[in-house]
Amino acid sequence: MPTIAVGSDHAAIALRSAIASHLAERGFDVVEHGPAEGEKSDYPDQARLVATAVVREEADLGVLCCGTGIGVSIAANKVDGIRAALVHDPVTARLAAQHNRANVLCLGGRLLAREYALELVDLWLDTAFEERHQRRLDLIAALERDGG
Repeated sequence: MPTIAVGSDHAAIALRSAIASHLAERGFDVVEHGPAEGEKSDYPDQARLVATAVVREEADLGVLCCGTGIGVSIAANKVDGIRAALVHDPVTARLAAQHNRANVLCLGGRLLAREYALELVDLWLDTAFEERHQRRLDLIAALERDGG
């Protein structure tokens, strides 16, 4: 089974823990990053840990959570090779996998109910990438390579 790195800042500890447990129950190897309950943590630090684990192939995929999901999405996408997608409903979760081959899923811990967030994670994981979109991913990789 693939390895999934899961991380959060202090605003989404409960969601991170729920996702990590859920993924482990599904049989994935899980590496968890983030603060313990009651500790503070900056979302860029956790985004860096998860994103670098993915690009270094220490993890196959990543899931990041902060209060809104916006901060971790912005931060993770600064790492070359990362396609982090902020999702908030089944359509965006499915398309993140199907069209964008997102290798990091970003969720808002203050915005999504636990069970709903787990459904989005499952949908993302269970949706196959459609190869017809590879040309666009190559264009994104060229942006990274060429510096914009």
